[in-house]
Amino acid sequence: MAKKNKKYDICVVGAGHVGLIAAVGFAKLGHKVICADNDKKKIEQLRRGKPVFYEPELQDLLKKVKGKNNLRFSNSLADAAKRSEVIFIAVGTPPLADGSADLASIESVARTIADNLNSYKLIVGKSTVPVQTGQKIKEVINRYKKNSVPFDIASNPEFLREGKAIYDFFHPDRIVLGVESKRAEKVLRDIYRDIKTKVIVTDIAAAEIIKHASNSFLATKISFVNAVARVCDKAGADIKSVAAAMGLDKRIGKSFLNAGVGFGGFCFPKDVEAFIYIAKRLGYEFDFLKEVRNVNIKQPGYFVEKIKEHLWILKNKKIAVLGLSFKPDTDDMRFSPAISIVNNLVKEGASLTLYDPQGIDEAKKVLKKSTKIKFAKDSYQAAKNCDCLCVLTEWEEFKKINLKKIKSNMNYPLLADGRNIFDKNKVTKLGFSYLGIGR
Repeated sequence: MAKKNKKYDICVVGAGHVGLIAAVGFAKLGHKVICADNDKKKIEQLRRGKPVFYEPELQDLLKKVKGKNNLRFSNSLADAAKRSEVIFIAVGTPPLADGSADLASIESVARTIADNLNSYKLIVGKSTVPVQTGQKIKEVINRYKKNSVPFDIASNPEFLREGKAIYDFFHPDRIVLGVESKRAEKVLRDIYRDIKTKVIVTDIAAAEIIKHASNSFLATKISFVNAVARVCDKAGADIKSVAAAMGLDKRIGKSFLNAGVGFGGFCFPKDVEAFIYIAKRLGYEFDFLKEVRNVNIKQPGYFVEKIKEHLWILKNKKIAVLGLSFKPDTDDMRFSPAISIVNNLVKEGASLTLYDPQGIDEAKKVLKKSTKIKFAKDSYQAAKNCDCLCVLTEWEEFKKINLKKIKSNMNYPLLADGRNIFDKNKVTKLGFSYLGIGR
């Protein structure tokens, strides 16, 4: 059995948003970590101490743990697996057309582990996966392993917020351990021993469902408040007041009650679709979640229609867009509402100038190339001679913007606040026409 203060040799498979944060976090806790990924360019960049995506505090922490020789990077999962006692699987599970998760990478990792099972291993699912995936990993390893070496399977879903991922790793609301043996539970408790929070121990299937259920519920709160915002728009009420009062009810809570252009990122849209698919596969039509999805899908188009209603004709109008990443403090544009909004405005014939503090490089990869799109170095350059200023991400930089200076740069002072970050009364007193969501 593991000793109380034992430090483990850990392999984290995958150097993406989940895997890299986990690898750096485990290394900070004093474990010896190998982060394995088959992307050679990504591994070379990480070996130089440069993160492959933007996340506050990540670069500094990466430098510290590398300096203590607690973290190294490898392209060889086979070698990393042989050297490790615990293997966390944190590879991508992108959505397929039917809403299901593509688990090809999970199976590939399981087969490599089976081929290199040289001592007892605890194999832990960290990626967001459909329920019963742990059982499938176990079947694959049993099918292809070449000896009788024992192993355990576990599930340890992540609950990291992009932009707050480092903080969330060390200060989680809870740690969920889905296990099938006391040995596996003991190892995982030891790994997380220095993190003080509530530890929830369940079976593997429950742990897998917890992640999908949690994200789907949070997505539900966002879609609900956006639906209420639609009602507020029609009634002339202010969603900010409505949501604030709702949030004071302890049964509801104030988190995720901010109306806006919809949720994005890789987790919420993907996990809602996946949970709908999982439920259907198990024999239940999750119609409630389908409506959560539909409300969110329609929200960017609703925002564009509000702009169009005010400006009348969008063709040849100059529109500035501030904020491209799906949320602040990240460069992640996966499923960002900004993509749909930008594409719709271009389709209407508008000329766009885009700015984001961290997301411009990603935007150039994700957005369709168009002569109607150009990028600015800051908010003020973006706003120059524009007919409408759209704010799509609630970066702190935008909240502190000099609106008088912005207004002086604009051709027509229309502020389309897609995240309701500005005080409507103050903005209108400055001479802006103001469009919010549910205001």
